[in-house]
Amino acid sequence: MSEDKPAETVETTPAEGNAIPNGKGHEPDEEITASAKTPPAEDGEKETVPNSAQNASPHRTENAGANLPESQEFLSGVEDKKTTRFTDFEGKTSFGMSVFNLGNAIMGSGILGLAYAMANTGVVLFLVLLTVVAGLSSYSIHLLLKSSGIVGIRAYEQLGYRAFGTPGKMAAGIAITLQNIGAMSSYLYIVKYEFPLVIQAFLKVDKPAGEWYLNGNYLVIIVSIGVILPLALMKQLGYLGYTSGFSLSCMVFFLISVIYKKFNTPCPFVDFAFNGTTKSVVNISAMEPGGEENPACIPKMANLNSQTAYTIPILAFAFVCHPEVLPIYTELRNATKKKMQHVANISIAVMYSMYFLAALFGYLTFYGEVEAELLHTYSRIDPYDTLILCVRVAVLTAVTLTVPIVLFPVRRAIQQMVFPNKTFNWPRHIAIAFILLTFINLLVIFAPNILGIFGIIGATSAPCLIFIFPAVFYIRIVPKEEEPLRSVPKILAACFAGIGFLFMIMSLSFIIIDWTSGTSKASSGH
Repeated sequence: MSEDKPAETVETTPAEGNAIPNGKGHEPDEEITASAKTPPAEDGEKETVPNSAQNASPHRTENAGANLPESQEFLSGVEDKKTTRFTDFEGKTSFGMSVFNLGNAIMGSGILGLAYAMANTGVVLFLVLLTVVAGLSSYSIHLLLKSSGIVGIRAYEQLGYRAFGTPGKMAAGIAITLQNIGAMSSYLYIVKYEFPLVIQAFLKVDKPAGEWYLNGNYLVIIVSIGVILPLALMKQLGYLGYTSGFSLSCMVFFLISVIYKKFNTPCPFVDFAFNGTTKSVVNISAMEPGGEENPACIPKMANLNSQTAYTIPILAFAFVCHPEVLPIYTELRNATKKKMQHVANISIAVMYSMYFLAALFGYLTFYGEVEAELLHTYSRIDPYDTLILCVRVAVLTAVTLTVPIVLFPVRRAIQQMVFPNKTFNWPRHIAIAFILLTFINLLVIFAPNILGIFGIIGATSAPCLIFIFPAVFYIRIVPKEEEPLRSVPKILAACFAGIGFLFMIMSLSFIIIDWTSGTSKASSGH
C-alpha cells in the first residue's frame, strides 16, 4: 500500500493513540472515519480510528456527530463522544455466530432449484459455474470491506453516499430494499403454499373442506406474527445467531435426507399416480434388458439445452448476502477487515459445499425427471413419505428464520434514507419492522403473480448489489494516491462491474423471453 498521503491529513493524532486502554477501540459504526492511507489492522486486533483523511470532506455533514477532534474523542472515552446513531453499539457477536448469520443470509430457497440447474448444465459445467460464482462473491465482499475500511463506514448506503453523494446513498438503499423485500416475499410464498400441504399430509386430509388451518393466507399471518416479528424486533442482528444456527441445521437435515433418498429411490422412479399402493411390488431396474445401463439413469457431465441459459442467473444469485455483510461486520466482536473476510469465506465455502451436494444427489436421484422445485419431485413418488414431510418442515423452518435476517438491512436502509441523523429509537425500530412485515404479507396474500415482478427486481437489484455497486464504490473511494485508476485492482473492479451489467442484461432478457413465451422459469431466484 502506498505510503503517500495528502499533506492536510498530518494534523491529527497518531493512529497508535486511538486504542482505548481496555483494548476495545472505538465503536464500529458508520460514523467512524479511517485513513485513506492506513488499512484496518490485519493481526486480529480491533480496528482503531487512524488519523483521518476525511475530516475536511463535504460528506462529513452527514455525520455531524463525529466531528469532535480525535484527541478529544480519545480523552473523553467511547461513551462520551458523539451523538449516538442507531448503529452505535460495540460489536459483541462472536466469530461463529457471525458465520451462522451470514451463512443463513446466503442460504435461500434457491437451494431447492439447484438440482434442476444441474440437470440443465451437467455435473462438470455446474461445478465450474458454482466455483466461479463463489469466487466472484468472495471478491465482491473483499471490495466492500476494503472500501468500508478506508473511510471507516460500515453501512452500504453510507458507502454510496461517500462515493456519489445522496444519489449513491439512495440507489444503494433502494436496491437493498427491493432485493430484500423480494427475498422475504419469496420465503413467505413458500410458507403460504407449502405449510398447508405439510399439515394436510400429516393429518392425512385428502380433500380439504375449507378448514382455516389449511388456509395458506391464515398460516402466513400466524407465522409472521408468532415467529418472524418477535425476531425482527431484536435490537441487534447478532442476537439472531442462535436461530441462524438452527436454520442452517434444518438445511443440513435437508441435505442428509437428499443424500439418503438417492440410495433408496429406484431409477427410473415410479410415479405415484401410476404406482398407487403397489409401490413395493414394482421393481424397475436401472439396467436395460440387454444388460446395458438405462440411458435415463446416466448422469450428464455437460449439458446444453434451451433451459441452460436460465440456470446461470439462478447460480449467479445463489450467494446474494451483500446487504447483510456490513451490518454483520458492524456487530462482529473485535472486528477487522481480515476477520470479516474470514467470516465471509467460511460462510461461502460451507454454502458452496451444501449447494453442490444438494444439487448433485438431487440430480442423481431423478436425473432428467428432476423438477424446478426438488421436493415436488419426491412427492411424485410418495406424497405421504414421512421423511420428506419432515424435510419440508425443516425447509419451512429455515426460510421462516431467514426472514428476520433479511429484514434487518431493509430497516437499516430505510433509516439511512429517511432518518439519517436520528438516534436509535425503539418505537421507530418496531414500527418499521411491523410496517414492512404487514406490506409483505399483503403482497403474498393478495398478489399471486407478484413473483414475475420480483423476477425483474431481482434481475436488476441483485447484479447492482453483488457486482456493480461494490466495484464502482471501490473505484471512487480508494484514493488515486494509493491505487491509480489504471492500477490492476481498479481495472479488475471495472471488469467486475462489467460482469454485473452483463448479468443484468442476460437476466432481463430471459425474463422477457419467459413472459413472451408464456413460461415462468426466470422468476425462481435466490
